[in-house]
Parts: sequence; structure tokens; C-alpha cells
Amino acid sequence: MAVLSVRKYGDPVLRRRASAVESVTPELRTIVADMVDTMYDEVGLGLAAPQIGVSLRLMVVADAESREARALINPVITEQGGEVTAEEGCLSIPGIFAQVKRAEWVRLEAQDPEGKAVTLTARGLRARVFQHEMDHLDGVLFIDRLDPVTRDRIKRRIKKEGFTEDAAGHRALAL
Repeated sequence: MAVLSVRKYGDPVLRRRASAVESVTPELRTIVADMVDTMYDEVGLGLAAPQIGVSLRLMVVADAESREARALINPVITEQGGEVTAEEGCLSIPGIFAQVKRAEWVRLEAQDPEGKAVTLTARGLRARVFQHEMDHLDGVLFIDRLDPVTRDRIKRRIKKEGFTEDAAGHRALAL
């Protein structure tokens, strides 16, 4: 399989709502394998298809403890609850981190790469990863969830300084 280039902030594909996957094909399985390789190469905990330039409702997530990857096709959050704020980053906005409010837990329905229905419940970091990647599928970036002052400050910083490719000490927390 292949390690692909991660699309960066400013790329229009990151702002479009991704299309539903119509069927699981060998080509889709290749995209999944490439996404897993790319996620591991970038030391991320998750990756959505738009981040590699593919506008499909597909994401891969790594278990925070085992680091085993799981692909989720056409995921939908069906329930969520609680609220927690924690630091979040993004492979598409390298070097930028901010406190983001998310649901503490989520229940998600999707298909696996074999086309089978799966239901997952996640808490804590894993719930955060699911929500972050779901946002990508809707054309939403984590900075969109920040208060306007913080969001504008970050946008000005990106415009002035560009990206920090090595997010020193935080890279493993980028989603």
C-alpha cells in the first residue's frame, strides 16, 4: 500500500461535505489500506478520506492503546452525551492545537470494509477522535468549533507563519 499526502488547511476538499460510499469495492479497500498507512506514518489517531483528497464518507481510527486501525464507512453518530473540553490538533493543520469542547461519549453506526453493519460506543479520547473525523466528513475543521477570537488568532498565525511541520511534543495527539 502507499503513504499519501495529507491535504492541508486551505485545500477546498477539506471544506466540502463528503459523498456517501455507494458500495464496498476493491478500490475502496485500497483507499482504506492507504489511509491506514498514511495515518500511521503521520502518527495520527484518525484520518478521514477528505484529508487525502477523497471526498467520501470514510474514516480510519486507531485504538489509543493497541493502535490497531479500524475503517468506518458512512459513519453516523446516533447518540452522544456529556461534555468535555480537551486539547485537539489536526494532521491537516499541523502545529496548531487548541481546547475544543466535544461530547464525552458517542454511539456510532457504520459499515466495515466487508460491508457489515457495526455499532460502536466510545468514551474519552476515542469519542473525541470519532467526532473529529466525522467533522471532516462534513467539511468542518476543529478550529471552526473555537470561539471567534481564538479562531481568528489561529487563522492570522497560519497566514503569517504557515504550518509547523513537527508539532513538537504534540504530534501524537493530532487527529
